[in-house]
Amino acid sequence: MPRRTGRPRTAGDSPTGLGTREDILHAGARLFCTVGYGSTSTHALAEVAGVRQATLYHHFPGKHAVLLELLLGTVQPSLDAARALLRRDEPAPARLWALAAGDVRLLCAGEDNLGALYLLPELDDERFAAFHARRTELEAAYRELVAACGVAPDDVVRTAALVLGLVESVILQRRRSPATLDARTPDAVADAALALVGLEPAHRAAHAAAGRRLTATADVAAG
Repeated sequence: MPRRTGRPRTAGDSPTGLGTREDILHAGARLFCTVGYGSTSTHALAEVAGVRQATLYHHFPGKHAVLLELLLGTVQPSLDAARALLRRDEPAPARLWALAAGDVRLLCAGEDNLGALYLLPELDDERFAAFHARRTELEAAYRELVAACGVAPDDVVRTAALVLGLVESVILQRRRSPATLDARTPDAVADAALALVGLEPAHRAAHAAAGRRLTATADVAAG
């Protein structure tokens, strides 16, 4: 009798209720964010996902592919939103506000602090080049919007790095003091981004209001 390559599923078997692939990704998120990527084996991934290793390999060639898909899931929605915002005609500060708020909202979402995966030393591996390419494009979008806000050309790179650093600071905040993050955090970070690009307080409120309206539009919300 031939050996079965995976564990059969019943309707109630899937831990996530979304199927085997999502179960494996969920297991990867949990293990990579708690015990670390290097300390996680494919055996552990399969066990937490409730599948055999052979089944895991049917969906992913190795744990690096699980990590890559998780990483892409943290950056692609923000990149899609950035592309949509760059095509729009609203004032640049409103578009920057919308991008920053949406990025923070994504980094604060979900059961696991997936943004912490950005800090893994293993990301230097060339197998994660697709993630780095998308993140580089996202960084370029921040620079373009910062420049369009009227920041001096010599200060654009530095200021954009500060804005993105402020956005991604919620990753460490979520790790160290998650109770300090709430529904107000995305707006607060986006407001601070407008301060970083030099907008006067009297102008920030109007651009923030426009940014909120932008986040509700279908193309920005969907990317």
